[in-house]
Amino acid sequence: MGMPHKVYCGRTGRVFDVGKRAIGVIFNKRVRTTVLPKRLHVRFEHLRKSRCHEEFLRRIRDNDKKKAEAKKQGKKINVKRQPAGPAEGHIVELGKTKVEILNPKPWIQVY
Repeated sequence: MGMPHKVYCGRTGRVFDVGKRAIGVIFNKRVRTTVLPKRLHVRFEHLRKSRCHEEFLRRIRDNDKKKAEAKKQGKKINVKRQPAGPAEGHIVELGKTKVEILNPKPWIQVY
């Protein structure tokens, strides 16, 4: 028990055991081509709760509010995430600059 090895620093794991002074955590450790689940007992001073789930829960709460509003208005709403899509098109103006045409140099065979 105590401080974990540097390999496990910053890793996300699952709790499998809680003791007086230490918490048992399952980490995935990559060893060459395989991923091995490793069980470690680590003191709680060296752990912190993962925040990766917070954004998901916030999105669920927001979507539920949007659905409730849409239901009151009698509308159907799509709450799925959409990809960003392509950027808007625009026209590039040259102004006073000239267009320079680049041609390849003629190939000369050297004997």
